[in-house]
Amino acid sequence: MSSLDTHEPTELVTDGSQFLAFRLGEEEYGLEILRVQEIKGYSKITPLPNTPSEIKGVMNLRGSVVPVIDLRTRLGMRETEYTVFTVIIVVTVETKIVGLVVDAVSDVLNVEPEMVVPAPDLGAEVDVSFLTGIARTGDRLVSLLSIDKLVGSASVALDGALV
Repeated sequence: MSSLDTHEPTELVTDGSQFLAFRLGEEEYGLEILRVQEIKGYSKITPLPNTPSEIKGVMNLRGSVVPVIDLRTRLGMRETEYTVFTVIIVVTVETKIVGLVVDAVSDVLNVEPEMVVPAPDLGAEVDVSFLTGIARTGDRLVSLLSIDKLVGSASVALDGALV
C-alpha cells in the first residue's frame, strides 16, 4: 500500500450518531457518546506499581475502583502538566468502566455517515486500527476513536497488574 491508501473504517457511523469531542494538545478526537457515563474534573489518582506508563492508576468513583488511562500517553504523545481544563471521561469499554484523562472536552457532535472519511493508512509504522474514521464538520477534522480497540490492550495489562 502506498502512503495515500486509506484504512477502512473499523466501525460504521449510523445516521444521527453523536460523539463527545475532546482535545489532546492541538488535536481533536471524538468517541461515541453512548459509551460515556460521565465527565469529571481531574482528581486524585492512586498509582499502581508494575503497570504500563499509560495507566495512571485507579480512582474511587462512588465506591468503585476504576482504572484511569492517560490518552496522551496511550497515543504516544508527550506528557504535559494537567490543568484546570483536564478532565476524566468515564466510559464503558467492553464490560469494564474506565477513566480516560484528556486535556479538555469541547462539545457533542452530530455526525452523519457522509461526514466521515476513512483514516489514511500511514504504513506499517503507524497504527490507525483504533480510528473509526475522520469526521469533517465545517472547518474541523475530528478523529473518531474506537475506544474498545484503543483501550482494550491497556485494560488487559491492568487486569494482570491487579491479580
